[in-house]
Amino acid sequence: MIIYSGGEVDTERAGRELAARLYPGAVVALRGGLGAGKTVFTRGLARGLGVTARVVSPTFNIVNEYDGRLPLFHFDMYRISGAEELFGIGFEEYLDRGGVVCVEWSELAADALPPNAIGVTIELTGDNTRKITIED
Repeated sequence: MIIYSGGEVDTERAGRELAARLYPGAVVALRGGLGAGKTVFTRGLARGLGVTARVVSPTFNIVNEYDGRLPLFHFDMYRISGAEELFGIGFEEYLDRGGVVCVEWSELAADALPPNAIGVTIELTGDNTRKITIED
């Protein structure tokens, strides 16, 4: 599925729409450069899961947890050196907790992700426009 976004509202909407199709144990693997809109997409995903808390990038925390109709575990792999370090912080336990795992910079820990992860690539196509490709 390809979605074209004209700004933050559209990018959040795309996240909400994906959330409607998610299930316990789902993994969403986000890819895109700095400023592409990964956290904005995740904010929409969170809203679609019923999260009311403020959603922020977990760059320095590595993971943020949010309560909703399904728990959301929001990871940022930007500072992770690979799958081994990720497993050292208990990543596999999050996969078994019955929530949705959303991973920013997923390409940096691709070996740690399950083969059925839903891939989301966000590409900047202009100043405020993006192409969002969802592969499940």
